[in-house]
Amino acid sequence: MTRRFKDLSPSEMTDAQRKAYDAIVSGPRGGARGPFNALLRSPDLADRVQRVGEYVRFNSSLPAPLNELAILVVARHWSAQYEWYAHSKLALAAGLSATIVDAISQGKRPSAMQADESAVYEFCKELHETKAVSDATYAKALAQFGEAGVVDLLGVSGYYTLVSMILNVDRHPLPEGAKPLPPLE
Repeated sequence: MTRRFKDLSPSEMTDAQRKAYDAIVSGPRGGARGPFNALLRSPDLADRVQRVGEYVRFNSSLPAPLNELAILVVARHWSAQYEWYAHSKLALAAGLSATIVDAISQGKRPSAMQADESAVYEFCKELHETKAVSDATYAKALAQFGEAGVVDLLGVSGYYTLVSMILNVDRHPLPEGAKPLPPLE
């Protein structure tokens, strides 16, 4: 499939796009990969979104492996190929178990999770499947992460839902040789 938003080079950008682009690449991402090429079509939105993304990815109260676990649940829910490609590697580098990553890629509940991993998985999975969370699921997340952690979990879920939608609509390609997510059964 062909991408819907052709790559913008800095020389093609408007002043507003260039300002948003500069803010993205000068931050902790060090580049404007993934959804940002598409987002730059609306530079004010791109700037606001990238600031939220910077918080939920780099400054969340959730430890990096758990934050990446939440991102993987979102990516799998949306079958967001590029999001999965990028964050499955980041999750492993952050210390998330390869067996957890593999189970989620297959659309299965990981069998061996610590209590904090289980709380993240159940919260995010339930939120995406039912558009809410039960009292029991909320209580588990609250006990593990406190109110700020629950809100950060909601933030990462919402942000990466937006990112997944943008990537899917753009038809953002995987790099040459990258293995796509398998279809869900």
